[in-house]
Amino acid sequence: MASEPVRAARLAVLIDADNASARIAPGLFEEIAKIGEASVRRIYGDFSSPRLKSWADILSAHAILPHQNFAYTQGKNASDIALVIDAMDLLHSGRFDGFCLVSSDSDFTRLAARIREQGVDVYGFGEQKTPEAFRQACRRFIYTENLLPEAPAADEPERPDARPASVARPASAAVPLLRRAIAQLEDEDGWVTLGGVGQRLQTLAPDFDPRTFGHARLVALVEKTGAFEVRRTSGRAIHIRPKPKG
Repeated sequence: MASEPVRAARLAVLIDADNASARIAPGLFEEIAKIGEASVRRIYGDFSSPRLKSWADILSAHAILPHQNFAYTQGKNASDIALVIDAMDLLHSGRFDGFCLVSSDSDFTRLAARIREQGVDVYGFGEQKTPEAFRQACRRFIYTENLLPEAPAADEPERPDARPASVARPASAAVPLLRRAIAQLEDEDGWVTLGGVGQRLQTLAPDFDPRTFGHARLVALVEKTGAFEVRRTSGRAIHIRPKPKG
């Protein structure tokens, strides 16, 4: 008897238009497609404002449902409140496997934590300036700078000049975290699988992404640091270990 196909994770995508650039839209939904199906796509903001025209121009192209919230009072963000109310309604419907919160605003930290308390995954998308509290409240946090057209793509070959202008972190900055992940996994001779390191990195740092360091693939970043030995086996598995200090 043939087994039934595995259903893609059903995701609710909620976008804070005031704190996200419309330039990320194509890359955003490509990234979300790697996680599951964007069953709900909603965006919140005052679309009567010229400031959000760039979002208004592309809503239909990405099947995003706009939720208009007029800014009646200065300093009061009706859009944030509407997003939180909708998120809780969707959460309690029990229909979703995960939520994608698109914002750089730390005000959504408690929302992310509350959703995860319910046993539902939260994927955050925001700029590198996003406060750490919100980043850590998510299962994974993806920097939107890595979703722009100039960012390195995983399905393209690495180029020596592939470092996008939006990425400022040198490869060496990733070494301490890579060493920490390896230390938690290494066997007697110090070798660990690259795949195992990648999984541990997501646990240690929800916002870790080789694209932040200018590389589409983790192995390219590891090699670029010059701090690790890399061993490729005949089965195409990749193992790494720290180079001896000396």
